[in-house]
Amino acid sequence: MATYSRPNRLWACTLATGLVGSALLGLTAARADESPAQQREEITKMASQTLAELYRTVPGAKDAVKSAPGYGVFSNFGMKILVLGTGRGKGVVVNKSTQKKTFMKMIQLGGGLGVGAKKFKLVFVFDNAEAINSFVNAGWEFGGTAEAAAKWGEKGGAFEHAVSVMPGVWVYQLTEKGVAADVMLKGTKYYKDDDLN
Repeated sequence: MATYSRPNRLWACTLATGLVGSALLGLTAARADESPAQQREEITKMASQTLAELYRTVPGAKDAVKSAPGYGVFSNFGMKILVLGTGRGKGVVVNKSTQKKTFMKMIQLGGGLGVGAKKFKLVFVFDNAEAINSFVNAGWEFGGTAEAAAKWGEKGGAFEHAVSVMPGVWVYQLTEKGVAADVMLKGTKYYKDDDLN
């Protein structure tokens, strides 16, 4: 069984921090080459494709989104190197009563041993205007330890595979393997993208 001295652990953490930072800088630089209009178009296209994928996977979700006052769609790219995990993403929230689109960013920080990369997409369904306005205007931050528990049975078939994360807010998570049973939101912050609004 391998053991690590304190200096070796410190070196590993420093290396992991540098690798994660470099990867995120590369993603940010790639985005900088696109105009705000191009980024908005790309996010809108991603949202449409994600909803279509969700409806194919969970047909009842179409009714949930259609009947809701608003919804949001986010795409995330996450990386984990040794003990550090991080992810960034972008998305859009649509208030159906005003037809207003608000473009937003997300950032996720987490721990745990491992190496790898993970892509996933999230579809938020808002039950009321207050939940939409709170999410958009105040931003949301999910704590570092809480993991949402599935409560779709309380809402009926349209919300099957959705997770209740806060009063009036339900989330579907799509991964490469399909719809996730649990939504991983710990350590995630959502906020307005000032460059795109």
